[in-house]
Amino acid sequence: MITHVYFMPGMAANPKTFEYLKLPKDKFQIHWLSWKIPNPNDSLEEYAKLMLTEVHHKEPILIGVSFGGVLVQEMAKIIKVKKLVIISSVKSKFELPRRMKYSRKLGLYRIAPVSIFKNVDGLAKYAFGEKAKSRVELYQKYLSVNDPVYLSWALEQMICWDQEKPPEDIIHIHGNADPVFPYKYIDGCIKVEGGTHVMIITKCKWFNENLPKLLEN
Repeated sequence: MITHVYFMPGMAANPKTFEYLKLPKDKFQIHWLSWKIPNPNDSLEEYAKLMLTEVHHKEPILIGVSFGGVLVQEMAKIIKVKKLVIISSVKSKFELPRRMKYSRKLGLYRIAPVSIFKNVDGLAKYAFGEKAKSRVELYQKYLSVNDPVYLSWALEQMICWDQEKPPEDIIHIHGNADPVFPYKYIDGCIKVEGGTHVMIITKCKWFNENLPKLLEN
């Protein structure tokens, strides 16, 4: 029996971030989800319902990266899932880094100019690291969702996420070199040594070796 697996990319990212992932075709069928442009006043729950219009199979496996990991947790509150997996993400507001908590407390996210997303080299350096070659090319290939309405909405939803209790049986895979959601704030995860925030790309070999076993167990 084939299990359907839906992948949700991270904030501003497109499904190409999953292009190197492989799952056994006799057991799994992969489906890539793409960000939709929200209405500015949409709640995360409303957006999760919108995204579920692209999920066409019962009891799928949902896998989300970064902010996509937050979204799939909201989707799993609405439908029954076989497994829920988050990568380079957080399971509750308590795992958010101090700078995000500070931004929320002071409402700084409301004045964060979306123009920062236009600083391609700076963002690429932040996402892929100082040592990554061809950072700008990587950014342009993988981080293409740059609509200002979406970016402002996504930033607010991420920083203001209120979940306190992680879902039962969630599988959390996290790198110990993640600069966006530092490993020291994360509880109960599967550690990927040297994994950064974009390890779904840079550590694809690890995922191809380990993800099938995690999904089958």
